[in-house]
Amino acid sequence: MPRILIAEDEPRITAFLEKGFRAHGFTTTVVSDGETTVELAEGQHFDLLVLDLGIPKKDGLQAIAEIRGRGEDIPIVILTARDDIYDKVSALEGGADDYLTKPFRFEELLARVRVQLRHQERDRTRTAMQLKVGEISLDLRTRRVCVGDRPIELSAREFTLVETFLRHRGQVLSRAQLLSHVWGYDAEPMSNVVDVYVGYLRKKLNTDRIETVRGCGYRFR
Repeated sequence: MPRILIAEDEPRITAFLEKGFRAHGFTTTVVSDGETTVELAEGQHFDLLVLDLGIPKKDGLQAIAEIRGRGEDIPIVILTARDDIYDKVSALEGGADDYLTKPFRFEELLARVRVQLRHQERDRTRTAMQLKVGEISLDLRTRRVCVGDRPIELSAREFTLVETFLRHRGQVLSRAQLLSHVWGYDAEPMSNVVDVYVGYLRKKLNTDRIETVRGCGYRFR
């Protein structure tokens, strides 16, 4: 159930928005000032923000600047009486995703909200299918590996090994852990296959990110 944060200080409009969104299966939370908006927009608590530019304590443009400056990627749909082109350009260039002026039809606002939520879902799916550390990137869907813009040919085992390193970057992984992740139960416990394949990866990826941790295993920086 999508969670909508509504930042609006006019009770009549607030009640109208809450009724409309809830009738279409959304969960809503209402705030009436910019300070609270910035506070609640932190993290993954909400799927989308509907924001009035004219809210008190911090106006909408200030709220957008703080939310985006903090690195939050929550979709923001502006709903405001301000129809000046300067306000629209400022909001969109500042990090808003869409802009709708009052008076408005709820059906149009709902359609714009759903578009942003679809974009967000596609972005999350795309991100989940890609791993990237520094110059090394993996596309899990196509099983393509690149160093910068240069594609690298890897065997299935090599791909699984580098995927394991990227998913556990910064962690020390023992040879036994890597054997289990990549070769499963068929691997011989005393085999040096991990060391051999780490050598392959270092050469093919032309990287020193795979560190040997003496007596422990390997770590991908």
